[in-house]
Amino acid sequence: MKNILVVGGAGYIGGALTDRLTDYNLRVYDNLLYDNVFRKPVDFVFGDIRETTKLYKQLEWADAIIWLAAIVGDPACNLNQDLTVEINERSVKWLCDNYDGRIIFLSTCSVYGFNNKLLDEESELNPLSLYAWTKLNSEKYLEGKNAIIFRLGTVYGLGDIYSRLRMDLVVNILTAHALKQKIITVYGGEQYRPLIHVKDIALAIEKVLDQDITGVFNLHSLNTSVKKIADVIKIHFPKLIIETTGVKFQDNRSYRVSSEKAHKQFNFKAIYTLDDGISEIKQLLESGRIKDVFGSNYSNVEHLKSFGDKLN
Repeated sequence: MKNILVVGGAGYIGGALTDRLTDYNLRVYDNLLYDNVFRKPVDFVFGDIRETTKLYKQLEWADAIIWLAAIVGDPACNLNQDLTVEINERSVKWLCDNYDGRIIFLSTCSVYGFNNKLLDEESELNPLSLYAWTKLNSEKYLEGKNAIIFRLGTVYGLGDIYSRLRMDLVVNILTAHALKQKIITVYGGEQYRPLIHVKDIALAIEKVLDQDITGVFNLHSLNTSVKKIADVIKIHFPKLIIETTGVKFQDNRSYRVSSEKAHKQFNFKAIYTLDDGISEIKQLLESGRIKDVFGSNYSNVEHLKSFGDKLN
């Protein structure tokens, strides 16, 4: 049984991933930035990726590494830009300098920025944020390594029953507003996003973990506009009021991607639909398990803001 080290594995995507990879000897390495305890019945090592002596010992143990560690999202990355570069970029360079085994790295479709064309992995890159730049620079460090890079669409849905849910993602937060406030506001709404369910990411990682495939792959299930997401949510909440405003949203990204390369090379097919993700979030919130769905803990940027000057 292979030893798989999931770095940054205590979070949203890590929750779905550790549920999926049950045929491997898993170990999670994480500093629990967003939580106080790791609840899953999975081998766990508490540590920061900047504690390189501690992390190097884990590299020696691992047959493969799934690198999830990052400060994620444009607003969160802008809070402390030096820290963002250190966590998102320099740590990946350190990994590449110190590990020659199999690496699975999660990047972002945000590297495409704004583009009206259907984008594949050879399309022009146009990163518009620090977050996108750090991911793109990390991709360059991984060139020539035994690595596969997934450029993810916007993630949505429920990962597992243990890990922190992210409510700063468009499908999840609009669903929460629909349930709790009976009204959602769409700014502009014509901007396009590729979407991917969090469990489909775990499925893709499982598919490639033992294969001799390297390179960059887009990963998404659906290209759709924010307005169309709101329309699908309304099917689940027939009395929902959708307000559309011409006020330009601060996020200038708009792009559609193709995941045909992933389909051809390792037969990737998304299982989960947008309706599935909306239903999951709706049922979770209706259960009362999350008491303060709009609380800072469920938003990357708001949670990191709570550290103030101690965010380092």
